[in-house]
Amino acid sequence: MSGTIQNIAVGLSYGLAALNQGDRLVPWTFERRTLRPTDITVKIQFCGICHSDLHAIRGSSRFPLVPGHEIVGEVTAIGTDVTTFRIGDAVAVGTIVDSCGHCSSCQRQLEQYCLEGVTTTYDGIDRQDGSITRGGYSNEYVVDAQFAYHIPVGLDPASVAPLLCAGVTTWSPLRHWDVGGKTVGIVGLGGLGHMAVKFAHALGAYVVLFSTSPAKLADAKALGADEAILSTDEAQMANQASRFDFILDTVSSRHPLNSYLRSLKLDGTLCCLGIPANLDFSPVFLTMGRRRLTSSGVGGTLETQAMLDFCSQHHISADVEIISATDVEDGFERLDRGEVRYRLVIDMSTLDVPVGTIALS
Repeated sequence: MSGTIQNIAVGLSYGLAALNQGDRLVPWTFERRTLRPTDITVKIQFCGICHSDLHAIRGSSRFPLVPGHEIVGEVTAIGTDVTTFRIGDAVAVGTIVDSCGHCSSCQRQLEQYCLEGVTTTYDGIDRQDGSITRGGYSNEYVVDAQFAYHIPVGLDPASVAPLLCAGVTTWSPLRHWDVGGKTVGIVGLGGLGHMAVKFAHALGAYVVLFSTSPAKLADAKALGADEAILSTDEAQMANQASRFDFILDTVSSRHPLNSYLRSLKLDGTLCCLGIPANLDFSPVFLTMGRRRLTSSGVGGTLETQAMLDFCSQHHISADVEIISATDVEDGFERLDRGEVRYRLVIDMSTLDVPVGTIALS
C-alpha cells in the first residue's frame, strides 16, 4: 500500500469501514470532531484487532462503522486545557472514551461501570455533539485526555495495543480479587487467556491453565503457567476438586461450568469474562462451598494506567502478529477459526490515503 500523508484537511480522517451490516471493510473518508480544550489528537501507528470488532460488523451497530479500540500512536495536537500530554508523547487509547464523570463509579475512576453508561471508542454517541464515534482502523483519533494513557518507556508499541482491551480486561479482576500468593485457574488460552496467564504469574499466583486444545498446553507453560490441564480429560478435572481460590474464565462460547465450580475452594470465585449468551451450570455447585459466580468489565482509567506501568516494570506485553491494512479481512477469518496466537495488530502506516485527500501546506 502507499504511504500516508502527514497533514490532511482539518477534521477530515480516513480509515476502513463496514458501510452496512456484515460488509467487508473498505476505505472511507469521514469527519472527526474538532479539537476541544481537553482533547488531544493521536496519529495512529498501530490498532489491535479484537473479536468484538468482528461481532460489531456482523451485529446491530450503527453503520457506516469504523472499528478499532486498541489504539497506539503519537500525540500530534493538544487542546488549550491539556496539561498531561505534550506533542510527540507516545499514547494509547482503549475501549472507553467518555463517561458521565459524576456518578459513584466515575468518582472512583471505575468509569467502565458508569451508572449512565460509557461512550465507546467506536459505535458510541458523543456526549456533547451527538455524533457517532469512529474507531482506530483509521489514520488519527481525537479523544479527551482523561481517557488517553501514557505508554511507559521500554514497551513495544505494537505489543501495547491489545493491552488496552485484552490486557486490562484480565488485569482488572486479577487485581480486584488480589490473586497474589493464591492458586489461580485460567480457562482458555486466546487473546484474553494468554494475558491472564502472564499477569497472574507476575502477580505471584500459582497458575493453572485449562484448555480444550492439547497443542496449547506447552504454550501455557512457556507463558508462565505452572501447570496446564486438558479440560476434556475427566480424570484430570476430577482431581482439581476444591483446589482453587480463583478461576478466571476467558471463553466466550457456551461451555459447561460445573467442573470449574467444583474446583473452587470454600468461598472461591469463578469470574466469567467471555459472557456467552447463556451460562451452563447447576446452582447447587455454588451452594456446595459458598462459591461465587461473577463477572468483570474492562478497566477504568486508574487501573488501565496502573496496568501499563506494571507491564513496563515486569516486561509484559501481548504476543502479537503485525499485519497490513490490506490483510484485515484475512485476519478476521483466521480469528473466526481460532488460528491467531494470540492477537493481531494492524500497522496503520499501511493504510491507503483515499483519492482526493489533500495535504495542507
